[in-house]
Amino acid sequence: MKDTPCADPAGTIGFFLCQAGQRLRGAAIEAPRLEARRLLAHVLGTTEEALLRDPRAAVPAEKAQHFATLLARRVAHEPFAYLIGRVGFWTLDLEVSPATLIPRADSETLVEAALAACPDKGAALKVLDLGTGTGALLLAVLSELPAASGVGIDLKPAAATLAARNAERLGLSGRARFLAGDWAAAVRGRFDLILCNPPYIESAAIAGLMPEVARHEPASALDGGVDGLAAYRRIIADLPRLLAPRGVAVLELGAGQQAAVEALGRAAGLTPEACSADLGGVPRALVLRAA
Repeated sequence: MKDTPCADPAGTIGFFLCQAGQRLRGAAIEAPRLEARRLLAHVLGTTEEALLRDPRAAVPAEKAQHFATLLARRVAHEPFAYLIGRVGFWTLDLEVSPATLIPRADSETLVEAALAACPDKGAALKVLDLGTGTGALLLAVLSELPAASGVGIDLKPAAATLAARNAERLGLSGRARFLAGDWAAAVRGRFDLILCNPPYIESAAIAGLMPEVARHEPASALDGGVDGLAAYRRIIADLPRLLAPRGVAVLELGAGQQAAVEALGRAAGLTPEACSADLGGVPRALVLRAA
């Protein structure tokens, strides 16, 4: 479809929104007009509603240049969350960076499953988050369990540092610590609740993912080995020594992985207790309970 000329004068909000929408549509970005509004609102430090109220307002030159830079990155399919440095998860606003996987709504299923498995909101639970990334899972659970505390582990020091900043900004740093490490190799002690969203994409399938994921999100957070189960084997082998008596682990699953991961859990002496589906109907959050 041929683009029509932009009606608003050059240099105005309406003109930039029109041009950006056309470029994003040409790059096959879903909801191009919505993304154009969100991106320009971010650059101008205002709201989408304010943009639409005054489309003929001029955009300062330095803001226009910043907008052009971010737009070019989005046209190249860099994830929107990396452009603005923020993403919403659960009830939290989290900082993100290319060092971390972008938290997704599917992973909120783990938070729901964890809270259902630990119904005593006043319990002083010890929580471990393996592969913490932004700290999303740990911080979401701590925001709902005021007496709980926890540790988040990530292979990348930059991710652990970012998660610590999120905890500080959300007022949770007194109950959350973040460390760099190779899964639970250096972790001692036992935990009432263990959370993990491991890499579970089969190695050969990564190149076929949408470009936002395949080209830009960290491969270490995606690549689950030849069969997608490599990380589960390592993590589940450690769960018996890490879980307190009757403690639970909540693991995120990829599509079609429930039976295989449940079998790994049973082989380790754990009991698969529940598996919650995400909003798309995919079994997503597996609960394993210690004997």
